[in-house]
Amino acid sequence: MKFLDQVKIYVKAGDGGDGSPSFRREKFIEYGGPDGGDGGKGGSVILKSERNLNTLIDYRYQQHHKAERGENGMGQNRTGKSGENLILKVPLGTQVFEEDNKTLIYDFTKPNEEFIAASGGKGGLGNTRFKSSTNRAPRKFTKGTNGEDFTIWLQLKTIADIGIIGLPNAGKSSLLASITNATPKIANYQFTTLNPNLGVASYDNKEITVADIPGLIEGAHEGTGLGIQFLKHIERCKTILHLIDITVNDIEKAYTQVKNELFSYSPKLIKKKELIVLNKVDLVDDEFVNEITNDFSKKINGDILLLSTLDKNSVSKLKAKLLSYVS
Repeated sequence: MKFLDQVKIYVKAGDGGDGSPSFRREKFIEYGGPDGGDGGKGGSVILKSERNLNTLIDYRYQQHHKAERGENGMGQNRTGKSGENLILKVPLGTQVFEEDNKTLIYDFTKPNEEFIAASGGKGGLGNTRFKSSTNRAPRKFTKGTNGEDFTIWLQLKTIADIGIIGLPNAGKSSLLASITNATPKIANYQFTTLNPNLGVASYDNKEITVADIPGLIEGAHEGTGLGIQFLKHIERCKTILHLIDITVNDIEKAYTQVKNELFSYSPKLIKKKELIVLNKVDLVDDEFVNEITNDFSKKINGDILLLSTLDKNSVSKLKAKLLSYVS
C-alpha cells in the first residue's frame, strides 16, 4: 500500500426531502383534508478515526463524497425516509483543515472518534403541519433544505510512542523490523526510506508504537530531499530515538546535523525526551566502540545505548529501555 499523508476532498451532505402537499381522497369521506407527510432528513458526511489505517491513499482517486438525500414526504401522513449517513474512515492522527489548508477544524487523537464534516439538510414540512381551525385545507408545504458542502484538506501526522530519526542509511528500517512487527523495505546500499513506517513492539506484556521517520538530510526544514513532508510526523511522537551509524567519519556532526534540522523546523522538537543509539557496533572492534562512546558522551547530554540489530540480546536491552521512556 502506498503512503499518502495529505489530500484534498469535497464532501456533500444529502439534501432534505420535500414535504408533501397531499389531500385525502377516500370514498365515503366527505371532508378529506390534508394528509401530506414531512420530508426525510438528508444524510451527513462523518469522518471516523481508525487505528488500523496509516495512509490517506483511499482518497487520492476518489475525492468527491456525497451522502444520501432524504426522501420526499408522502400522503397518509407518511414521513420520507432519512438519507443514510456516509462514514469516511481516516487514520488516527488525521487533522482536518478548511479549504485554505491552514485553518484547523478537527484533530483525531483517539480511535473511533467521529466528526461531522457536513450536516444533512432538514426535511421539509408536509401540508398537514399547516392545518388550523381557520385553514382546514392548506396547500402550503416546504421544501427540504440543502445539505452542507465543503472542500476540506486531510493531513496525517503519525501518532507513535517512539519516533526513530537519523541520517539516511543509519539503519532505522532495520531497527524497526527487528523490534516490531513492521516489514519496511531494507537495502544494503545508500538508501533512504521514502515513507514513514509504523510498527508495534511488544515487551513485558506491554506494547510500544514505533515510527520510522524517513532520513533527514541537511536543509530538510527548507524542503530539501523529503524535507518538511515528513518532519511533521515527529511532532506527535512522545520520545525520539536518535539512531547514528557508529562507522560514520564524524559522529558528532551526524548528530548535530539532524538536531539542527529539528530545531529549524520547530524548537519544540528538541525538547522531547531523547535516547541516542549508536548502531552497527558489530562492524567495529570493542576498543573503537569504547573510544567513540566515551568521547561522544562528553559532548552531549543524554543516554547513549549501543546496538547491533543482529544481536538479540542487544535488541532486548533496547526494548526494555524504550519501555522506561514511555511508561
